Amino acid sequence: MRRSYYAAHVYMIAGVVSGLFYREFTKIKDFHGETQLALMHTHLLALGMIVFLVVLVLDKVFQLSGARLFTAFFWFYNAGIALSTGMMGAHGILTVLGRDEDHIPEAVPLAAGLGHILLTVGLILLFVLLGKRVNEHVRQAADS
Repeated sequence: MRRSYYAAHVYMIAGVVSGLFYREFTKIKDFHGETQLALMHTHLLALGMIVFLVVLVLDKVFQLSGARLFTAFFWFYNAGIALSTGMMGAHGILTVLGRDEDHIPEAVPLAAGLGHILLTVGLILLFVLLGKRVNEHVRQAADS
């Protein structure tokens, strides 16, 4: 359970810092357009902090963290968030620095897509494990 708590805490800090960075960086560069930097803040807080707080509660109820599937979920999901938000940051910084969409390196959206795939794999693993634990609880309740 500590892992989920620490992950939520790290994502809370990263979310707040990314919001501050977005505001200050665009102000320094006198940028007034749209940039993916604006999305990093909410992605880190929602996909990171809030999801791991919910996972923390689910872990308390269903004892998820001892399972190998949980470990796989944890690392796939975190890698997905890191890659996706990292590419949001790279894309956003390039946009603020004056690069238009045609001049963003192809590696940026490709890596972001891989990050989303990793997030999806992580969520599938979480739901498989959660489904197993819910079924165990239903069986135990029926046997009582």
